[in-house]
Amino acid sequence: MNNTTSGWISGFVGVLIFSGSLPATRIAVADFDPLFLTVARATIAGLLAICLLLAFREKRPAQSDLLPLAIVSLGVVIGFPLLTALALKHITSAHSIVFVGLLPLSTAIFGVLRGGERPKTVFWLFSCLGSAIVAGFALFQEEAASSVGDLLMLGAIIACGLGYAEGASLSRKLGGWQVISWALALSLPVMLTLSIAAMPVSLPDIDSRSWFGLAYVSLFSMLIGFIFWYRGLALGGIAGVSQLQLLQPFFGLVLAAVLLGEKVSLGCSPRRLRWLPAWQAPRDLHVNSARAACVVHEIGNQTRTEALSGCRRRKQS
Repeated sequence: MNNTTSGWISGFVGVLIFSGSLPATRIAVADFDPLFLTVARATIAGLLAICLLLAFREKRPAQSDLLPLAIVSLGVVIGFPLLTALALKHITSAHSIVFVGLLPLSTAIFGVLRGGERPKTVFWLFSCLGSAIVAGFALFQEEAASSVGDLLMLGAIIACGLGYAEGASLSRKLGGWQVISWALALSLPVMLTLSIAAMPVSLPDIDSRSWFGLAYVSLFSMLIGFIFWYRGLALGGIAGVSQLQLLQPFFGLVLAAVLLGEKVSLGCSPRRLRWLPAWQAPRDLHVNSARAACVVHEIGNQTRTEALSGCRRRKQS
């Protein structure tokens, strides 16, 4: 097996692990404050990371690596977890997956800016198309939106794309698990201090589901997933392997439905279709047909209701 294939396999495993992050965060914020959840997950993962670094006697990173490690910490250790935890106070896990469809494009852009990659034009075309399709699929789910939650998720995607690209570039020098481990270790003093300060008063009253959510995002989302993900990006290429994230919304929607009972609809939505611009209908036969089917369905229901009301009035008279 060559390095490229191994990189794609590692990247796919990382995507599978990350697919549970938003549902697990949604479960955890039911009882934990978003700030505490962010610093606690980083603290737990950071302590484990230091154990790994000591066990394998890894050399300290060079001084020139400290700035990239700080960017990784700001992006994926602090930025993405905090912003998503805050967003999931306003929106559902299923709705937040709308924005995960933009993550491959964000990672690819920062891969060019920070990693020096130069994908071809056709790559950008398919990357934009893939992100639009995935985001459009998730957008048509019947979930309530919030402008505050949407803005927080957009910021989270930008921070995460930067952290992914920066970490992938550094992984070529330090190694995949070493990058996330050093990034966690670098942020541990601040995260540990904030964890103690923000710790809930009544820990015994926390529901077991929230503890499970915290455990998942600490062990898998914050550490184990990155070991596979950074290795995949380093071996397979940032721009290419990052497109595997297009699968994450579909995996995430399944988990949101199974674990949280959130509604995931594959059918037409009259409320959503009503807002489609008029000029789009003649260009898309499928959308036009779907809109027509929903309108016919609504008219049929209205007609049956009026008929039943007429029958009742006649009986009463």
